Amino acid sequence: MASAAGPTYPRAGAGGLAESLSIHDSAEKLDSSTVNRVLMEFLSYFGRAVFVFYPVYLTGYLGLSISWVLLCMVMATWWKKNRQVKDSRIGTAINFVDNETQEVNRELQSGLQMATWVHFPEVEKVDWVNKVLEQAWPFFGMYMEKLLKENIQPAIRLSSPALKMFTFTKVHFGHVPLRITGMKAYTDEVDQREVVLDLNICYDGDVDIDAEVKPPITAGVKGLKLQGMMRVILEPLISEAPLVGGVTFFFMRRPTLQINWTGMTNLLDSPAFSSLSEETIMDIIASLMVLPNRMCVPLVDQVKVDQMRFPLPRGVVRVHLLEARDLLAKDTFMMGLVKGKSDPYATVRVGNRHFKSKIVKENLHPKWNEVYEFVVHEAPGQELEVELYDDDTDKDDFLGSYHLDLGRVKKDIEMDQWFPLEDVQNGEVRLKLQWFSLKTDPSLLRESADGLACAMLAVYLDNASNLPKDHNEITEHQKQGKHSKEGRLTQRKTACPDSFVELTVDKDVQKSKVAYASKDPVWEQGFTFFVHNIKTQQLTVQVKVNEKKTQLGVFNLPLSRLLNISDMTLDQRFQLERSGANSQIKLKATLRILSLEKPPPMIILEPPPQNKQQRPQTNKGSNAPVSTSSANTASSPALSPSTSPAARTSSAPWLSDKQNGSDETWQPASSPSTLRRLDSHSMSENSIASSRFDLSEGASFPEAIMNHQGSFGEIQLTVRYATLRHKLIVLVKSCRNLFRFSDNGTDSYVRLYFLPDQTWIHRKRTHVKKRTVNPVFDHKFEFNVSLQEAQTRKLDVSVKNGKMFHSRERKDIGMVMLDLSQLDIVKGITEWYELTLPGLKK
Repeated sequence: MASAAGPTYPRAGAGGLAESLSIHDSAEKLDSSTVNRVLMEFLSYFGRAVFVFYPVYLTGYLGLSISWVLLCMVMATWWKKNRQVKDSRIGTAINFVDNETQEVNRELQSGLQMATWVHFPEVEKVDWVNKVLEQAWPFFGMYMEKLLKENIQPAIRLSSPALKMFTFTKVHFGHVPLRITGMKAYTDEVDQREVVLDLNICYDGDVDIDAEVKPPITAGVKGLKLQGMMRVILEPLISEAPLVGGVTFFFMRRPTLQINWTGMTNLLDSPAFSSLSEETIMDIIASLMVLPNRMCVPLVDQVKVDQMRFPLPRGVVRVHLLEARDLLAKDTFMMGLVKGKSDPYATVRVGNRHFKSKIVKENLHPKWNEVYEFVVHEAPGQELEVELYDDDTDKDDFLGSYHLDLGRVKKDIEMDQWFPLEDVQNGEVRLKLQWFSLKTDPSLLRESADGLACAMLAVYLDNASNLPKDHNEITEHQKQGKHSKEGRLTQRKTACPDSFVELTVDKDVQKSKVAYASKDPVWEQGFTFFVHNIKTQQLTVQVKVNEKKTQLGVFNLPLSRLLNISDMTLDQRFQLERSGANSQIKLKATLRILSLEKPPPMIILEPPPQNKQQRPQTNKGSNAPVSTSSANTASSPALSPSTSPAARTSSAPWLSDKQNGSDETWQPASSPSTLRRLDSHSMSENSIASSRFDLSEGASFPEAIMNHQGSFGEIQLTVRYATLRHKLIVLVKSCRNLFRFSDNGTDSYVRLYFLPDQTWIHRKRTHVKKRTVNPVFDHKFEFNVSLQEAQTRKLDVSVKNGKMFHSRERKDIGMVMLDLSQLDIVKGITEWYELTLPGLKK
């Protein structure tokens, strides 16, 4: 028994030994490579150190003067700077060749300081508005003088006991009016009952304002510069005069401000105080006119001021800060001779809300995997601002930034891609963005286990009434009977309180502005909170005295109460607890469920069966030009090798009509040698699938297209690969002889897919060109892809009708499929391609 079992153990031991040896060998290989890499880095560092310090040692050993060392250091520094200048020139030249149009526009903008309408075609020049402002500017100055003396001056006096004698002695807004350098109007992206205008404001005026703080202390402003973008909303549009219910205006982002102080405040012009003073004033402006704060002017009585001043946000954007790559190395050692890495971190901002990511030590390819949530009040308009910095002990170095209009996120719903960093030589950041709509359906509530928000609470704080003067008055009200003598004396001596409101949802605490010296304060402010658990969380409202921080009243609102009422909204007066007998606060609380709406599913249509053995039919009656075109089609490198006999047969009548001259309107302008014909048989299954992504199931072509027997037009494309930047560049230049949908022409745009990427995230499109059959786009698209990968992929291009958003009919005007493996994309190619519709059955 022992002998039988004896041989078993050695075999098992041999197997275990072999397995352990294999593991040991793999570990040994891994350790050896790691050791080799570390050893090479050490040897490289040691060689640099010897190269730097050996001349110093040699100079001391030979007894030479220290001037030789200094001379060598100066020469090395000069050589390094000269090399950097040359590299910079070469890099600038390469970048200019690859991005000629963008570089020219950037230089014009920075060098000539042109108006915004010069650079952006959608921004209009509004000289007539500037003429109106110039004519009305003296009257605006009189209005501002009255406003400052009658409204601002009393408020300043009440803000502090030291400013009780504050007086404006001179108010003059000068002779230089405010200028609007450009205006953009939104029509397609907004509601039909409103008009949205973006005004680029620039004011460099000779304002002269003097004030007396307290004799003999004087202060003043002489000269003011203000620049920013203001949004003006005219809503709602009504059917009665004056046709507009109200006007709302605000700054999308904090404007830039420069002030020239006079008098005792001239000290604020010094570098130590100028930024502090201007930042304080900007905070005041932001509290009044920077999102989410708005200035409102109702024009009719039926309009509710609270809805104008604090409308519900457009939605919520969730930002996943995933990673970055190819960042600049900012940490250097030994006077820059030894380059290190960077300690990158990112700041993410939308409006006044911003976050800072964690710091990744010594890494040029950091990974953060952090999530942030922002409330979006205006889209398009508001931007996501991402800035990357290298963490240092003194001043953090800039690693790049990227700005993204949130209107793109609202349109695409989900985005997950790499974005190139601006204002630096290289670097990219990867973001995943999700757009959440605000819904009132409780069935859509989905609480997240990751601590992310499932709902949003919007609170409009209106006013309070009958507040107690202080805590002593509260205790007296709680007592029964008459006031004591001490209480009566206290009441006579105590003034009205300076109160503010503190709103809290769990750890999120927000404060209102201070209402001075009033028992019936008015705040009129809006606040938003993210909700993670509706059943357990509640809104706590506390009214407090400004300096003492003593409580004048409190109110608690469970959020579950909002879930079961109409429209999830409460708008009423609430009785304050631990306050006066009749103390109330008026607010409006609105709850909305966050819903991530998925893009419509992609519909893949099966292509018609193909018979590879059947040869394509030829038209024997064709003349020479048609046969030449057919030959060019057969040899075109952009065509797909698969052919459909039915498609070729159906195209034959069109060819015969063209050669007989029966349809001269759609005659191509170029010769057959320069025109690449792409019939329906050249469209692959991937092209059909991607073209159906944004169409409803079972959609058909418009009747005008189905009855059309001629050409659908041509599109001019430029495709090339930038080897130095590792990007595929596709330039959509123009179209000609497009199908005419009306007497005024066609509203068209171009949509691209870089196959096999066929999802909504990868969809790219140009702007809509209206009322023309020969639109010029000049829109460039860039794809981050290697040359080898680009030569294995295809480009799906489709021209669509931009005026059929509310129709169930298909929007396609024509399609083109380019097989990049058959094109010389390194050299680049510019061609006219004929548009066809592969799914059209006549």
